[in-house]
Amino acid sequence: MYRLLLPILFLLALVGVSILSDPPAPRADFTFINRGDINTLDPQRMSWMQDLRVARLLFEGLVQNDVLSDDFGIIPAVAESWTISEDGLTYTFRLRDNARWSNGEPVTAEDFRYSWRRAMLPDLASDYVNMFLLVKGAQDFYKWREQQLDAFPKRVFDSADARADAAHQLWLDTVAKFDELVGLKAPDPHTLVVTLERRVPYFLDLCAFAVFYPVYQPLVEQYERPDPTTARLIRRPGWTKPGVLISNGPFQLTRWRFKRDMRLDANPHWWNRASLAIDSIDIPSINDPNATTLAYQTGTVDWVSDVTAPYRGDMLADKAAFYAEHADLVAELRAEGLDQFEIDRRLPEDPRKHIHAIPAFGVYFYNFNCKPLLPDGRPNPFADARVRRAFAMCVDKKAIADQVRRLGEPPADTLIPPGSIGGYRSPKGLPNIGQAANDAERQAIAAEARALLAEANFPMDLVVELLFNKDSGHDLIGQALAKNWQEYLGVQTRLQQKEIKIFREDLKNKQYMTARAGWYGDYGDPTTFLDICYSTDGNNDRAYNNPAYDALLDRAAVTADPQERLDLLSQAEELLLHDAPLIPIFTYANVQLFDPNKVTGLTAHPRSKNNLYLIDILGDGKGPDQPKPMRHTATEVAP
Repeated sequence: MYRLLLPILFLLALVGVSILSDPPAPRADFTFINRGDINTLDPQRMSWMQDLRVARLLFEGLVQNDVLSDDFGIIPAVAESWTISEDGLTYTFRLRDNARWSNGEPVTAEDFRYSWRRAMLPDLASDYVNMFLLVKGAQDFYKWREQQLDAFPKRVFDSADARADAAHQLWLDTVAKFDELVGLKAPDPHTLVVTLERRVPYFLDLCAFAVFYPVYQPLVEQYERPDPTTARLIRRPGWTKPGVLISNGPFQLTRWRFKRDMRLDANPHWWNRASLAIDSIDIPSINDPNATTLAYQTGTVDWVSDVTAPYRGDMLADKAAFYAEHADLVAELRAEGLDQFEIDRRLPEDPRKHIHAIPAFGVYFYNFNCKPLLPDGRPNPFADARVRRAFAMCVDKKAIADQVRRLGEPPADTLIPPGSIGGYRSPKGLPNIGQAANDAERQAIAAEARALLAEANFPMDLVVELLFNKDSGHDLIGQALAKNWQEYLGVQTRLQQKEIKIFREDLKNKQYMTARAGWYGDYGDPTTFLDICYSTDGNNDRAYNNPAYDALLDRAAVTADPQERLDLLSQAEELLLHDAPLIPIFTYANVQLFDPNKVTGLTAHPRSKNNLYLIDILGDGKGPDQPKPMRHTATEVAP
């Protein structure tokens, strides 16, 4: 008997040691679910919403968006002021003297030069490299480095040591070439001068984007070295670990346990530390849609950034009923110009008002792989724009929005949400069966689509593969598309559901036939959407390549007249919709969970960009408990 007890006692001892060595931290001031695990904490390599959300807590750029204002304008951050030359090409930023890294060292102009240089290197393969190539000389620098790297493996050396020395020398030459070519200068530690290739009306908006944030050079360069074989810079991610990462934002990383949780604590050296109403943030990893909602309902978390539970439509219907019960007061508050969160805050307390559907600066769409060959080497019928148009026309977008999503999201016929950018004229999209008033019209659209397939010699025995990731209802949308294409085109479809990490890799590597996708605008200009289909853009997951489309974007880039520029971009979107490398399906609404009488500092602005260091927990005795009402004219999504 004692022999049986010994292993059990040993296991219990191990469990006890584990618990004692990993005691739970005190509950943070603010806890939220970030909608997906973090992929990277390297700002220059970021692309996904959840990464960017945390980046705005850990790091800080030259400027930031005023997320609680009507116009989402630009306000100071690390740069306390800036000037712009009359020709709009040179920006001179004055960095504040009290900007500090989390180790107490000053943030300098050289930190920005180093970080932006990283993003300009072809070695990094940043999705947003084209944004940095707007700086004068950056494109020449990128091409020079690319040529040197392509040529290096062909060089002959006497020994491995000689090759390694040459790789190191090439890196030193690269740094010198950057200094020689690129219009990014630091005349003193607190002055950064940026010269652009051309006028960029939205450049300050780019500087507020997380990929432009600085990283701490003395730390990061310890984890980067030239590969002795290829001369490419090898990057190891160890510098982003808790206890190692040095950042310059409102918070610092104190814990990061993969697929478990992340904890951030206030950065004592942040220049605006006194403004924080919260000192700690927990981000638990809860990926199951039902579990995230339950976590909120049981008080485990304060905010769910993206509610994806399948019954969220019912929750929004309950809120609509709550609004109906207080219709007069809701109408009165809307007439005052208050935003949705402030309206909810002033309504009587009721759990039904804790769910919020916010119109978003984003579109859900399906990609077509436009490469000549499919991943298995077969000819790709979707390389033909006629085939893509036919499939795009036979999607009932209205049914998907109304019956599958049930969130009040409008069907999308364009890539750029209509009315979201002042002065921009949205083109007319392709006709689709969701627009048809009756069955006769649907059949006419379907007949036109089938004629396009016949004209393109589409192989009708081909089984079309739809790729999507688990959760969030992507499977239901995929089923709807498959049903439409079977009914109206006579084409069979195979649904391919994969884990999010594998899905992302397949999407980036073009290992798919058709695939679900979505895009949120990063800044307030049409190019934030249109650039993702530029032939060489890092976010062109479709491999779409149309010289006429690229030429329109290039012409717009050098057009000084603002309205003429917007007209050229509208022509580009019209061409894109006709070529159909993607199918816009609906304009997103962000569905969130939080108690407006407890949490303030979140924005209801369609740009969907929260700066979570503005959070205040009302009634906790730490903050001012005086939420700032936000007013804007954006159309509300009906709950």
